[in-house]
Amino acid sequence: MRDVPVAGSVAAITTVGAFASATDLSTIQDVPVLDSTEIEDRFYRLVLGMPDSTVVDMRLPEVAMLKRLDEVCGADRFDIGSLPRLPAILPQLLRLLKSDEADGTKVARLIGRDPVLVGEVMRVTKSAHYRTLKPIASLQHAVVLLGHDGLRRMVTQHVMKPILQGSAGMLGHAAGQRLWDHAEQCAHAGMFLAKGQSDPFEAYLAGIVCNAGVGAMIRVLDQEVWPTIGVFSRSFLTSIAKMGNHLTLRAAQHWELPPNVIDALRERMDARSKPPITVLGKALLAGDQLAMVQLLAENHRVERATPLTKDRVDGLPVLLVDRARQDLRRSFGPPDRKIH
Repeated sequence: MRDVPVAGSVAAITTVGAFASATDLSTIQDVPVLDSTEIEDRFYRLVLGMPDSTVVDMRLPEVAMLKRLDEVCGADRFDIGSLPRLPAILPQLLRLLKSDEADGTKVARLIGRDPVLVGEVMRVTKSAHYRTLKPIASLQHAVVLLGHDGLRRMVTQHVMKPILQGSAGMLGHAAGQRLWDHAEQCAHAGMFLAKGQSDPFEAYLAGIVCNAGVGAMIRVLDQEVWPTIGVFSRSFLTSIAKMGNHLTLRAAQHWELPPNVIDALRERMDARSKPPITVLGKALLAGDQLAMVQLLAENHRVERATPLTKDRVDGLPVLLVDRARQDLRRSFGPPDRKIH
C-alpha cells in the first residue's frame, strides 16, 4: 500500500515518500535518545500520513479549528454510540470467561445468541492452525478447542479490528491499518510486561483498545478540518491526541470493559501529570511507547536502534522493558516491514 494523503478536508497535506536509503539503521552508532513527546508526535504523523514539522505553536487557523473540534468531541459531546457496535453479549462473555464457572456449555450457549460471533468462532477453528482429525460438529466443540485464552483473543480481535480499520474518507484505510498494527503490538508488549502480576487478558485488552478514540478522531478530522490548514503544528497534533485518548476512555466505559482496563486507560491518559500506579497502567504506558517506536522503525521514521525514551514515567525496570522490546521485535517480523 502507498501512503495515503489526508483526503477531502485535509487534502492539502503532503504525503511522505518512500525512504531512499537502504542503510541498516541499527548500525548507526550515535543514535539520539528521544523523549515521549517526540515519539508520540512522529507516531501520529505516521498514522495520518503527514510529514514532520518543526512548528511548535498553533497557528490562528488551528486555534479556530481546535475550538470547532472541541465543540464536536470535547467533554461528553461526541456521540460515543456512533462508533461501530460491540456485540451485546461481549461484557457478559468477558465476565464469564474470567469466572470459575465458564465451562464449554455455558460459553457456547452465550455465544450462540450472537450469529456473527458464532460464524467467527467456527471460521477460526476450521483454519489450519486448529485442524483436527474429526470435523468440528458443534459450537461447543469449537469453543472447547479454542480454549478460554484463544476465545478471548479471537473475540477481541474480531470486535476491535473493524473499529480501528473502519473510517470515513480516503485516509481511513492507511490510518486504520497503522492503528491496528499498533494495537496488536501494544497488546503483546503489555501482556509481556504484566506477566505474573496482572490478568494477561486484561493487559491484552487494554492494548487492543488504547487507540480506539484516535480512530474516531481521524473520522472527525476527515469531515471537519479545512483544506487550507496544511501540515499540523506539534501543539495542534498533541491536542488532537488528547481528545482521542479521552474518547478512548469514554468508549471503554460505554462498552463496559473490565474496571482494571478502564483504570489503566485513565492512567495512560493522565500520565503527563500523574505517573501510573497500577500494574496494568504501567504495562499499558510502556507497551504503548514500545509499539510506537517499533512501528516508527518499521516505517523508517526513527532509527531501529533508538533507545528507550529518556523521560519514561511507567516506573518499570529498564531491563524488563528492554526485554519486552526484544520480544516485540522477534514476534512481529523484520524491521523493514512497512506500509507504502
